[in-house]
Amino acid sequence: MSVLQTLQQRSNNTCELCSATNPLSQYTLPPSLNENVDNSLLVCKTCLDQIEGNVDMDTNHWRCLNDSMWSEHLAVQIMAWRMLQRLRNEGWPKDLLDMMYLDDAALALARATGEHEDEANKIIHRDVNGVILQAGDAVVLVKDLKVKGSSMVAKQGTAVRNIRLDHENADYIEGKVDNQQIVIITKYVKKL
Repeated sequence: MSVLQTLQQRSNNTCELCSATNPLSQYTLPPSLNENVDNSLLVCKTCLDQIEGNVDMDTNHWRCLNDSMWSEHLAVQIMAWRMLQRLRNEGWPKDLLDMMYLDDAALALARATGEHEDEANKIIHRDVNGVILQAGDAVVLVKDLKVKGSSMVAKQGTAVRNIRLDHENADYIEGKVDNQQIVIITKYVKKL
């Protein structure tokens, strides 16, 4: 059974964050490189657009986290924690965060994207032109890059979709080139 099918079965074909039913898609928690049931959840389009920052945050939509933060599935708990962190200045999310418990390993994974950091302390990734890069963006390589540890050369003009950010170093992003996950230096990419 595929990861998506397993998620649909475990969630009874509803969004694991807000319980909406349509349209649903698989979301893999960044910075995970491999899609599996343990690091993925089923989310609706409304939740996905707000998670990825494609639309303005609707604070009231996320009151559903009051229920989903108690999910038995760790990926759902981590995503609930991250969203509550984004909304913590609203008041009520702070109360939910105070009630929520994640063990040390889960908390480390939840913090991997820097949701808990103040804006002034967040690492900002910029492309060769200084444009801010975000997780999920598409970039194009501006020069040929030899991939360390292999004979592969990533050619100039290659598009890299759905990038992941290194949350410890502003100079590094990750993406797939020729079905191989590689680390790319930001000064060699341009945002599409």
